[in-house]
Amino acid sequence: MSGIPVRLEREGDIGLILVDHPPANVLSPPVRQGLLNVIAELAGDPHLSAGVIAGAGRSFMAGVDVREFDSPPVEPVLAAITAALEALAKPVVASMHGSALGGGFEIALACHGRVIAPDGAVGLPEVLLGLIPSAGGTQRLPRLVGAIASLDLIASGRRVPAAEALKLGLVDEVATDVRGAAIARARALSALGALPRLSERPVPPYDRSEFDTAVAMMARRSRGHAAPLRAAEAVGLALTLPFAEGLEREQELARGLRQSVQARALRHLFHAERLAARPPLGAAPRPLSRIGIVGGGAMGSGLAVALADVGLETILVEADAGARSAAEQRIGAILDRQVQAARLSSDARAERENRIATALDLGTLARTDLVIEAVSEDPAAKRGVFRALSGVVRRDAVLASTTSFLDIDALADLVDAPDRVLGLHFFCPAQAARLVEVVRAARTGPAVLASGLALARRTRKVAVVSGVGEGFIGNRILLRWRLQCEYALEEGALPEEVDAAHEVWGFAVGPFAAADMAGLDTGWGAWRRGAQHRIRERLVPITDWLCEQGRFGQKTGAGWYLHRDGKRLPDPVVAALVARASAARGIHRRKVLAATIQERAHAAMVNEAARILADGVAARPSDIDVVMVHGYGYPAWRGGPLFEADTIGLGEVLRRVEAMAAHDGPGWEPAPLLRELARQGRRFADLET
Repeated sequence: MSGIPVRLEREGDIGLILVDHPPANVLSPPVRQGLLNVIAELAGDPHLSAGVIAGAGRSFMAGVDVREFDSPPVEPVLAAITAALEALAKPVVASMHGSALGGGFEIALACHGRVIAPDGAVGLPEVLLGLIPSAGGTQRLPRLVGAIASLDLIASGRRVPAAEALKLGLVDEVATDVRGAAIARARALSALGALPRLSERPVPPYDRSEFDTAVAMMARRSRGHAAPLRAAEAVGLALTLPFAEGLEREQELARGLRQSVQARALRHLFHAERLAARPPLGAAPRPLSRIGIVGGGAMGSGLAVALADVGLETILVEADAGARSAAEQRIGAILDRQVQAARLSSDARAERENRIATALDLGTLARTDLVIEAVSEDPAAKRGVFRALSGVVRRDAVLASTTSFLDIDALADLVDAPDRVLGLHFFCPAQAARLVEVVRAARTGPAVLASGLALARRTRKVAVVSGVGEGFIGNRILLRWRLQCEYALEEGALPEEVDAAHEVWGFAVGPFAAADMAGLDTGWGAWRRGAQHRIRERLVPITDWLCEQGRFGQKTGAGWYLHRDGKRLPDPVVAALVARASAARGIHRRKVLAATIQERAHAAMVNEAARILADGVAARPSDIDVVMVHGYGYPAWRGGPLFEADTIGLGEVLRRVEAMAAHDGPGWEPAPLLRELARQGRRFADLET
């Protein structure tokens, strides 16, 4: 039966509809046609009283292939399968293991019962691609679990693990022998003559004002992303319309989103993330089971938790007993917060803590497969760690640095096998932040680079390969972006106005609020070192003044803002410093429009990105988009700064960069690559490899 994507197998009087389309049982056109054929076969076989639908391999079913959304719909559409399943005169139960997402979960909702394995997960993540479910998901789910839960699940697109799925009522049963349990349930439904169809259920009672409040909150969080708004609209239709009419309206909304700029932007990112994380051709990662960390500050402690979360044995080494105790307390606090947020059980917390050992002697790292240096961003300290590690660990052990600015090549020069050195620039907090810049030094071996990418994937991070260069990809762009924001302060804006302009643009927080969250001292030294290389540019002294006063952000109660009782408040002290900077520059303060702030910030990002591409620090434009979205909060629905530049048109972007250069002087000239692409009428997308 090899090569047949869907087949019907018989378990006595039960027809097993098996989807076998490796690697993820994507609902491609042949699979959809196969499902229709087998559903008809089940319906017409008098010896079969009920059915079970299951996936072969590692998961139940994924949704429709993302590449299909770039073209008109191909028959049969998914809604035809869900309609055929639900209309059967014989009960069908979904047997779900692994992932049942998108169209896969819509198929499960069309079944008459649902059983899931303990490690399974369900969800409707279409909004993450700028879409909404289009095979009845927005109409069936409210009838199953109610208005509020449906709004949360569909508008967020989040994955729901098995235990929560059972609690919410998304599934009927969690079973280790998921297929056996599904067969038993199908037989029981057949014996009862029961055909529980979600399309025939009323929506459970709900509070309309509570629903409207939830929609309003979701709209504020979406910050310009259209798909969650359309998802909320579709769920709202289920509350008032008959199923058939709601389904028709759902499909109209889905068609309107399919070819929107936002949907194309999110599909661009979907493909870009996978391209960025590809290992070098033919390179296999080294086995990684025991990981060492040197330095137990915020970065090292967060990394230890991230590694323990995925089952890796971790040894964290600190310089002295006091630092070791502090690191253990940080790790415990992170795990406690995960328990409080119901992300971990008490037993799981103990498991993770047991995977993390702490020590004072680098010699305990002798048997590790990879060691991550996570000491403070001090060149001498990092050099000392690398020299010491070279004489301690195995010669084939990978050595990585978490530096965000320093030269990885210089660190590689200090060890006896420089081909095993790379950068792993994790973002803070390391246990939660999604991005890792995997920095390839001049002599990094292909297997070592593949190992860095494999570790990122293992820890559920989004990885992008960067070349060596000050600030790598993201922080190099951030410095330019931040300078433009500080220019806006000198010219007449206040921090809260610059941040508000970014939030309207789609950022969750603006650059000054983000700096307070990270800690102004975190990048202060790096910023000052970087400024020495940009002596032509106009530099703004306000960050220096804040740090000299010990105003480092949230952790000190004051930075760009005052922080009181969990609230971020504008600070008259900062307003006075901003006015002082304007006066020192001889600038007459004026109102700076939000659109001006947005255009200049974007122009600064794009211009520096063009230089990064020309320097070879980034391999392709889409890598830069991934970095900016997952590391710096650039709105995903915009696709990243370079996708957005292509959408605007590079001629117009060049005009904005030229205006910025004329306004701000030396150091802001248009990048030659940007000028050349605009002259040729080309796009950044034309540089993809």
